[in-house]
Amino acid sequence: MTKAGSKGGNLRDKLDGNELDLSLSDLNEVPVKELAALPKATILDLSCNKLTTLPSDFCGLTHLVKLDLSKNKLRQLPVDFGRLVNLQHLDLLNNRLVTLPVSFAQLKSLKWLDLKDNPLDPVLAKVAGDCLDEKQCKQCANKVLQHMKAVQADQERERQRRLEIDREAEKKWEAKQRAKEAQERELRKREKAEEKERRRKEYDALKAAKREQEKKPKKETNQAPKSKSGSRPRKPPPRKHTRSWAVLKLLLLLLLCVAGGLVACRVTELQQQPLCTSVNTIYDNAVRGLRSHDILQWVLQADSQQ
Repeated sequence: MTKAGSKGGNLRDKLDGNELDLSLSDLNEVPVKELAALPKATILDLSCNKLTTLPSDFCGLTHLVKLDLSKNKLRQLPVDFGRLVNLQHLDLLNNRLVTLPVSFAQLKSLKWLDLKDNPLDPVLAKVAGDCLDEKQCKQCANKVLQHMKAVQADQERERQRRLEIDREAEKKWEAKQRAKEAQERELRKREKAEEKERRRKEYDALKAAKREQEKKPKKETNQAPKSKSGSRPRKPPPRKHTRSWAVLKLLLLLLLCVAGGLVACRVTELQQQPLCTSVNTIYDNAVRGLRSHDILQWVLQADSQQ
């Protein structure tokens, strides 16, 4: 890689007044640091070298007034090329440039420009024109500056439009977030109210149950003094005489058996049997006694004596 000082010594030796000629120096890169140390070199010739790019710090050489970069292999200029605000003359003949940086619109001092023999974008090539003489190169500088200002304005409008879209999207997102947060707050509030209502009902139920429990002893205490004040206590329900009923049933059963036996002894063929003969005799005597009222009178007399 060839430096500027490899052919002809120090850059100061090549400085002629305010003009520094580094053309035909077989340069692959620009010696920016050495150039920055020569602020008097307002005219710089870097033509006929092998430059493919310019470093970004090249744009710090703001003292440059005239710059010749013709017949190199530059594919693009630095993004901040517009920092060379004192530049009045710029030769970019025979490079490989397609477009110019938007910052080119800031070169307000530019009066002369040559963009011939570059594969320029068709729109930019039409604006630049041929630049075959001094007048056309001046017109090229003016037209290209106006064009780049328009490009810069379009990009700024596009940037503003995108910013506006981003702001609107951000506002919508924020509004959506606020609505979501409000919905969540409302949900939490409703859940809290429901929980509070549930606890209140539980408390009321417990309180009512407690009141009911407290009322029961009061009723018992209220009933106790009534019995002491002279009112008749309730009589216990009569007990059932289950034993008497059993005896009565047994007697009825015996009576039925006797009646059945009596009927059998008087009506059926069993009346000739010895037992039935005795039964019939007893029955006949009882009937005769009742007819003569002897037994009845005896019963009545016994009852009056008692």
